Amino acid sequence: MASDKNLNSLTDEELIKIFQDENTLEAYEILVKRFKDPLMNFVYRFLGDRDVTTDIVQDTMIKFYLNKDSYQSIAKFSTWIYTIAGNLAKNELKRRKRRVILSISNDDPDDITLQIEDKKFVAPDRAADNSIKGEMVQKALLKVKPIYRELVVLRDIDSFSYEEIAEMTNLSLGTVKSRINRGRAHLQKLLKNIY
Repeated sequence: MASDKNLNSLTDEELIKIFQDENTLEAYEILVKRFKDPLMNFVYRFLGDRDVTTDIVQDTMIKFYLNKDSYQSIAKFSTWIYTIAGNLAKNELKRRKRRVILSISNDDPDDITLQIEDKKFVAPDRAADNSIKGEMVQKALLKVKPIYRELVVLRDIDSFSYEEIAEMTNLSLGTVKSRINRGRAHLQKLLKNIY
């Protein structure tokens, strides 16, 4: 078995293979560490709810652990794990549609937007402006239909290729491109006065 230091230098696909073959928990833990924050960002951008996002990412990691042998090396590991998270997020949206909505708006002052930390210094006034714009983008993103929103987030925020998105969503390449364009167009209309 490789040491932790050697495991950290392996690709995602090499790590999942070690986890499958040797049931090495260190390989699993490294993959969880690599994907936890990107999946949190993806699911939050899709759902807009921090608590539910945390639950879905935890469920994703549990499904990954329990179903490790269903991963096949024909696909990138990131494609596989994002597919799991995306399916769980879509199921949550379906559950929400079935629930009765009691509140029209979420004015929770503790609701914080998840963002990737920027290591560079940003002036306070610019940071406040960026934060406000980030919140506006997130609110606008949540107004985009889920069938478009998921694909826009995967492409424009998580930087997956069109081909990877097609594989994750079981859609044709043309459908993926079309939905991303429609999602972007809707988002641009919603954001036309921000930037």
